[in-house]
Amino acid sequence: MNIGLLARIEARPEYAGQVEAMLGDALQLAREEDHTVTWFAFKESDTVFGVFDTFENEEGRTGHLRGRIAAALTEAAGTMLASPPDIRPVDLLAVKLP
Repeated sequence: MNIGLLARIEARPEYAGQVEAMLGDALQLAREEDHTVTWFAFKESDTVFGVFDTFENEEGRTGHLRGRIAAALTEAAGTMLASPPDIRPVDLLAVKLP
């Protein structure tokens, strides 16, 4: 794994619980993606969440961006999010895993 995505997701306060639950439920979708090596959803504050995931190659990253998790975020953006998700590609410099 040498590339990834870092996404920042800001929920509208009244939808924060639903966004948190949606990200928890997305774990199963991530497990079903063959090219997603690691996937983490996290919470920064009551309304700010994020996702960090890694891939072996650009094909995997591109496939993930066209997948069901991205589609769910896009659908939620109009009502549950304060702004569109900020999704950035990243290159991994060093990795430590168990």
